[in-house]
Amino acid sequence: MTVLATFARMYVDDLDTALPVFRALTGEEPRLRFTHRGIELAAVGGFLLLAGAPEALAPVRATQATVVVDALGPVLDGAAREGAEILAQPRDVPTGRNLVVRHPGGAVIEYVEFDAATREAAGLAY
Repeated sequence: MTVLATFARMYVDDLDTALPVFRALTGEEPRLRFTHRGIELAAVGGFLLLAGAPEALAPVRATQATVVVDALGPVLDGAAREGAEILAQPRDVPTGRNLVVRHPGGAVIEYVEFDAATREAAGLAY
């Protein structure tokens, strides 16, 4: 498995209000912006901003980071070897496919395998 990008997840009250702060902080424009399951998301620099109603955010708040990988299969293999708990099996999402893992020690990480269009929009060629 190759890690292509890592995003710190930032839960914000309002995406449009938060974006100017993160544009100034990173000197970058959002590479991705979309809505999924009632949550607005935007990737700016090394941050993934998430905004939505408390009930929409509740299921994902425990996730601490989003890691973009070239393939999900090796993540599953590694998780099985280390005794990790798969919290969300691989599934289709607007950017490709993802899964969520709770690793030994408690870290909860979302792994995403971007589809071709998302890789291009995010500037991640592989």
